[in-house]
Amino acid sequence: MQYLKSLTLGALDEFALRGDARWILDRQFKVACLFGLAVGLVLLSSKVSTLNAGQSWQALVLVVLVSPLLEELLFRGMLQGRLLSLNWGSLSLLGFTSANLCCSLVFTAFHFTSHEPIWALSVLVPSLLFGYFRDRHNSVYPSIALHIFYNAVYFILPMLLGIRF
Repeated sequence: MQYLKSLTLGALDEFALRGDARWILDRQFKVACLFGLAVGLVLLSSKVSTLNAGQSWQALVLVVLVSPLLEELLFRGMLQGRLLSLNWGSLSLLGFTSANLCCSLVFTAFHFTSHEPIWALSVLVPSLLFGYFRDRHNSVYPSIALHIFYNAVYFILPMLLGIRF
């Protein structure tokens, strides 16, 4: 039984599934949410194509909930966590750890497989923010929440406002 408990704790730690909900009260986290909303409104004004109401709710659930959850567990949970454990991983540049910078570059490169180059590059700044909050709170929960919020603003806000592209 002790082995099972230690295995479970190890898996939770591996993906940075730890911590409490203090990040919700973090002023910087709130500013990051406002930043995401502002960027979403700017993108709306430039008529960026997004999902429309005619597309399935399953696609919406996939891009707003499932993808951010899996991406954050993989990139911020596992990859960034492992990079942080290396000697150079916790070195900081402009407030971002080396682990976060490397992870964000890989995350951005990953988006080149499914996005046009300009849109793939545009995920770099949000990725750095997701990684910043993962480091700041030693937990992947804030990065998951922020990623879901950003995707919701990008994909759902136009539908709520009745904007058709």
